[in-house]
Amino acid sequence: MKFFFHSKKGFKGYRIRRQGAEIEPQEILLDKLVKQRELEISERRLEVPLRKRVLQTFFIFVLILLFLIGSKTFYLQVFRGKELTLLAEKNKERLSPIRTSRGVIYDRNRTQLVFNKGAFDLICEKRDLPWEKRQRDQVLRRVSQVLEKDVENLKREIEESDLPRVLISENLDHTKLILLETEIASKKIEGFLIEENTVRDYVEEGTLSHVLGFTGKISQEELEIFEDYSIADQIGKGGLEKFYERDLRGKQGVFKIERDVKGNIISKEILSTSESGKSLLLHLDFELQKKIEKELSKALRESGTKKGIAIALDPKTGGVLSLASIPSFNNNLFSKKILEEEWQELKNDPEEPLFNRAISGIGYPTGSSIKPLIATAALEEKIIWPEKRINCQGVISIENPYYPQIEPKEYRYHDWRIHGSTDMRKAIAESCNIYFYTIGGGYEGFGGLGPEKIIKWLELFGWGEKTGIDLPEEGQGILPDIDTAWRLGHTYHLSIGQGAFSTTPLQMVTAFGSIANGGTLYKPMLAKELLDQNKNVVDKIASKILRENFVKKENLEIVREGMRQAVTSPSGSAFILNSLPVSSAAKTGTAQTSKENFYHSWVTVFAPYEDPEIVLTIMVEEVPGLQMVVLPVVREVLNWYFSLRTP
Repeated sequence: MKFFFHSKKGFKGYRIRRQGAEIEPQEILLDKLVKQRELEISERRLEVPLRKRVLQTFFIFVLILLFLIGSKTFYLQVFRGKELTLLAEKNKERLSPIRTSRGVIYDRNRTQLVFNKGAFDLICEKRDLPWEKRQRDQVLRRVSQVLEKDVENLKREIEESDLPRVLISENLDHTKLILLETEIASKKIEGFLIEENTVRDYVEEGTLSHVLGFTGKISQEELEIFEDYSIADQIGKGGLEKFYERDLRGKQGVFKIERDVKGNIISKEILSTSESGKSLLLHLDFELQKKIEKELSKALRESGTKKGIAIALDPKTGGVLSLASIPSFNNNLFSKKILEEEWQELKNDPEEPLFNRAISGIGYPTGSSIKPLIATAALEEKIIWPEKRINCQGVISIENPYYPQIEPKEYRYHDWRIHGSTDMRKAIAESCNIYFYTIGGGYEGFGGLGPEKIIKWLELFGWGEKTGIDLPEEGQGILPDIDTAWRLGHTYHLSIGQGAFSTTPLQMVTAFGSIANGGTLYKPMLAKELLDQNKNVVDKIASKILRENFVKKENLEIVREGMRQAVTSPSGSAFILNSLPVSSAAKTGTAQTSKENFYHSWVTVFAPYEDPEIVLTIMVEEVPGLQMVVLPVVREVLNWYFSLRTP
């Protein structure tokens, strides 16, 4: 295509008509040039030069801004450089635990009593949450929807924690676990991760709760004490789980994770390897434990009572063969996160199922169970000889030595029946109060032990102090304060196991263990050995002797013979045990309580008599009336133990 441009001459002869005049073509071009020039002049008139003061102010502002930026940079680099560098490194490098397998627990026959179950927890890494508020809120809403948790509570939980890692939810169910893993993998909920953990699964819920204890998530306060734990760790909260925490837990390893600025993992490095926890092999006989709890629970139902205790020891080692405290509780509730209503129900239960009466119950007068210890003290202190007879007519009367002019002019101390002429063996067998009033406090010219010597011998048998059993929260018991308004009547009451003193059932069975074995007081122990993961013995937990040779064997033999006669004599207090397949010796006790016509019912028995293998103490609290509650339990348990149990 060709374009042709006409010269100026070419426009000659052309005219544009308008009203009143004609326009030459060249005038159109000249008019455009004039307008363009006028426009340029008008634009130049709008360009007003800035004042000098404005320029100076702007320049000073820029200088101040640069100074502030430079100062802040200098401060951060020079004064906080190391700190910020460390923070940056920490944000870049994360140390995470390598979880180890917690040791388990076996009874003496290697029956496994606790298992480890896999579980998964949701953890919030606060450092990895989105910085932008809108994105962070969106992530938290997603998490709260999956967990069915109020989003504001979730925010508060994260913000109020001082820790960089916050445990959000433990023991996730399968549905929530799958949803969360999917969301995390797709990076829709940044700052959250799933950690694998284990929880405890205890056999026979409630049967061994006070012995085994339970585990639970470590609290923030405990984290400050146990620095090598992490927020998702389980820690022993009671029983053997707590006492042997360090052995059962083992040692966790540590690995380092390095991330880039986007949070992607660059590398992983193991800094220390983990060591599996050791397992416990106990003295405890699980089948015996179940039999005792079955028979004791039956007796409680039949007698209309709710609280009972039973402890069995091996008198040759001090090993605890069984330890039962009823009522008990389901320790599996604590393996998962116990619900608030479940916790409140347990905590507020008037029967106190969380309380281990066997080792912590210190409010128990012993009744006549104390008499073999009083007899031993009298023989050792040469207060009486075994064949010395005291005539029991059912009551003794003591003139009021303090205020003889006012009533009552005499105090009367009763027996539960008339025993007639009584020596020491018969006094133990038939539980004669008059005999023990006399050797304890004295009567009609016969000097008694007195309170100081009685307390001395109770202490030698381990009363008034902790035994040291390998369980937490053991009670100490209470011995009487003889310095405060002590009178003869108090000594009489103490001599038959009444008054302002008490012992724990564990102290009772431990003391009788020394009578059964001929004079050695052992520290009671549940754990016997530590095992590795292959069940090989790595450490033995040796028996510990608390006291030995503190009483003459010939004196103990007199006491043992009295306890044996309690079983063999038709008038003995434990005659129903004479039908057992092995020989046995026993002492019963009926202790008054603060509730009228309610008694604590005791019995302690050891068998076989010639070479004891077991010492068993059973006590039932607040039995209405003088019911025979504990002896049938002993008979059923020992009959099974020595003849009916499956080998």
